[in-house]
Amino acid sequence: MDVFNTFIELLRQTGNVTKGQIDINELSPRWLLKQEVPKIVKSINRQLREKSIKTKVGAFSVLKELVVVLPDCLADHIGSLIPGIERALCDKSATSNLKIEALIFTRLVLASHSPSVFHPYIKALSSPFLSAVGERYYKVTSEALRVCGELVRVVRPNIEGYGFDFKPYVHPIYNAIMTCLTNQDQDQEVKECAISCMGLVVSTFGDHLKAELPECLPVLVDRMGNEITRLTAVKAFAVIAASPLKIDLSCVLEHVIAELTAFLRKANLALRQATLGTLNSLIVAYGDKIGSAAYEVIIIELSTLISDSDLHMTALTLELCCTLMADRRSSPNVGLTVRNKVLPQALTLVRSSLLQGQALSALQRFFAALVYSANTSFDALLDSLLSTAKSSPQSGGVAKQALFSIAQCVAILCLTAGDQKCSSTIKMLTDILKFDSSTNSAKQHLALLCLGEIGRRKDLSSHAQIENIVIESFQSPFEEIKSAASYALGNIAVGNLSKYLPFILDQIDNQQKKQYLLLHSLKEVIVRQSVDKAEFQESSVEKILNLLFNHCESEEEGVRNVVAECLGKVALIEPAKLVPALKERTTNRAAFTRATVVIALKYSIVERPEKIDEIIFPEISSFLMLIKDHDRHVRRAAVLALSTAAHNKPNLIKGLLPELLPLLYDQTIIKQELIRTVDLGPFKHTVDDGLELRKAAFECVDTLLDSCLDQVNPSSFIVPYLKSGLDDHYDVKMPCHLILSKLADKCPSAVLAVLDSLVDPLHKTINFRPKHDAVKQEVDRNEDMIRSALRAIASLNRISGGDCSLKFKNLTSEIAKSQTQWGTLG
Repeated sequence: MDVFNTFIELLRQTGNVTKGQIDINELSPRWLLKQEVPKIVKSINRQLREKSIKTKVGAFSVLKELVVVLPDCLADHIGSLIPGIERALCDKSATSNLKIEALIFTRLVLASHSPSVFHPYIKALSSPFLSAVGERYYKVTSEALRVCGELVRVVRPNIEGYGFDFKPYVHPIYNAIMTCLTNQDQDQEVKECAISCMGLVVSTFGDHLKAELPECLPVLVDRMGNEITRLTAVKAFAVIAASPLKIDLSCVLEHVIAELTAFLRKANLALRQATLGTLNSLIVAYGDKIGSAAYEVIIIELSTLISDSDLHMTALTLELCCTLMADRRSSPNVGLTVRNKVLPQALTLVRSSLLQGQALSALQRFFAALVYSANTSFDALLDSLLSTAKSSPQSGGVAKQALFSIAQCVAILCLTAGDQKCSSTIKMLTDILKFDSSTNSAKQHLALLCLGEIGRRKDLSSHAQIENIVIESFQSPFEEIKSAASYALGNIAVGNLSKYLPFILDQIDNQQKKQYLLLHSLKEVIVRQSVDKAEFQESSVEKILNLLFNHCESEEEGVRNVVAECLGKVALIEPAKLVPALKERTTNRAAFTRATVVIALKYSIVERPEKIDEIIFPEISSFLMLIKDHDRHVRRAAVLALSTAAHNKPNLIKGLLPELLPLLYDQTIIKQELIRTVDLGPFKHTVDDGLELRKAAFECVDTLLDSCLDQVNPSSFIVPYLKSGLDDHYDVKMPCHLILSKLADKCPSAVLAVLDSLVDPLHKTINFRPKHDAVKQEVDRNEDMIRSALRAIASLNRISGGDCSLKFKNLTSEIAKSQTQWGTLG
């Protein structure tokens, strides 16, 4: 058993180290493990023939872990393992524990290997599984039912036929599960497993169970009426509804729809979500057998579920509304009911600043479906959407995020309605920019966003001078209008790069005052190309790079940041060209250029795997070693890039950390040469130019503790660096408190060793009081800082227990005595 347990740990660590790796080369742990599989199976089979029950349990535990790490590794060894599984399930001396382990292993193997692997052994396997379904111990029965569920998929992996005769197994499997399903004295876990398994049996073998369906379907409906089994029964009907066999549900369909509609009013969140999914599947498959009256009742219930308080539920609800409207067999009354009951809720939702992701996509599809629905005109829908952007005295202004949501919905609406409606809408929007720009900035703002969203999805080059009309808005006195115009121009360019990209590049060179806005437009183009994995023309790349590199030394930080983001996103599209070009500029004499290319690297390190990763790996040290540059802007850029790499791709930097960490820690120290006094006439003001750098450095350490803890030596960091940060500016103390809490959780011994030295800065923080004439913002910031310090002290208290120094005990005692005061801080 010690050997088994050790080997299981080895397997788990192999799985952890190789998680996400697909390619197996001869040096990888997975490849080495795969070579050992025949020896492992041979040894395990020998152990499975032993008399010791404990040994057999351990052997199955090893096999379970092996299948988890290498899911398809036993394809050539199934036949040799069958006798061991049979003995474990059929031997009279076998314990429940052994049967459970054998069943779990079998389920994992069935789920992770190709069905054809098991077809020669189905006869030998099915009998022990079906016998185990009748076991008295509920844990064995429930696990046997789960195995039966996998067995169903294996014997008939597709409806067309797989070259395997599954018919002899249909009725034995059905009868075993039906016995379990109708037994009222079963444990809840067994009931749920039986319901799920029967759902799979009906959906897979329904065409061979026509005589049995009137017997088993009412039982499943009955389980929907039981509070403890109704959720599982709802999911089972979703599986049946999705079956390509189009199972005949006529005997229960009306009852099922009525039950599901009633469930939409229940407080149980999981039940409502499952109900929405099941209703969707049933309406897609059996819409012609459901009356329009039932549709209208469902729609009325759905209207109460649309809210920004639960966006997942809202997305499911809107999807179901789309399904109801898409059913051509539904009567015109359905579209009318949706318009009267659901549309007002949708128009309220679109104004929400929380709307995003799946819910926003579902809302767009909802408006598109409404265009096709009876009794709903495009013009009325468009007016309703545009009206939601108007602020009212009761609701106040419309959030910026809400304007983007409205614009996206308008774009989808136009594209769905066809070219004629789309063209008339674009003309209306451009007229607003031409004639209403001076009188109504809100209308202009929304018009620009709408044009951008339409342009991103459709080529607008047939609309003459649209780029010039949009660029005129750069003259607006309102910053939000300028920003929207920049966004619109960039997105319109995406629709026709060959026409609009040269226009934007020429404008950047010609109009110095509009440089920043035009660079933002270019950024929109590049970001969209990097997301869509689309490549630029060779000439365009050269022109873009020359322009961007010319602006690396701009005095305006905003311009440099946009340039850096553009370079980083272009690097994702053309890594072989960009990475060497960026590396070359890390030695440029201009500090701003060095800082810009390092920030560009930061934007090119994204969470998902990219082809740039293998190109950047050998070169990344050239960028990150600028953390020791003499210019603070460059050092901060390198710290931010290191933090991004640690968060998204820690494997890129792990080999460099022994050299980088001392340099990073050095950035956390207060440097007197970066503190200056500014003379403001009657008084003087102290400015700390190193504050942002120190804050970024501590935040980077916090990220490294999450992703590269094995590379960090906490003892060398806590004193003096973390101790110094705990006594620093407010902006630095906050991340330091988080780091201290994290270290207390992950490296308690290192923290306890220097606990006394941390007491004074924490004591000073929680006892600090703002001046009596401090503004509310200062008071609130101080209270946030005290809360943060108290959370760190609570973490320290958990690890110290009663065995701590007198100094820390005095601190906790003082806090305990002042608990009334701390209570006001929440």
